[in-house]
Amino acid sequence: MLDTLEYLTVDGPDRSRDVIVYALSTCGFCKRAMAFLEGRGFRYRYLYMDKIPFETKAEAKKLLKERWKMDVAFPFAVVDGKEALVGFIEPDWKRVFGEQA
Repeated sequence: MLDTLEYLTVDGPDRSRDVIVYALSTCGFCKRAMAFLEGRGFRYRYLYMDKIPFETKAEAKKLLKERWKMDVAFPFAVVDGKEALVGFIEPDWKRVFGEQA
């Protein structure tokens, strides 16, 4: 079901990672997370969860929680289908994207 959602893409020169960000359009931490990716030139896809039907959002959150064994809070990023980040804690994001914290 997650692969059938309509994600928006932010293009960037760095396509070395497959990044999907689940965010809220009004969330300051979500904006900071996406600015982090853009500032480093990453291409990524995102979906504003508050802009999709409630039932779809509930199902997506359920699937993310089951897959990653963690509560869903925003932003919620999936990197290379192997790792998930919950919230924007910059040292965690730097670690995942190969920077010194």
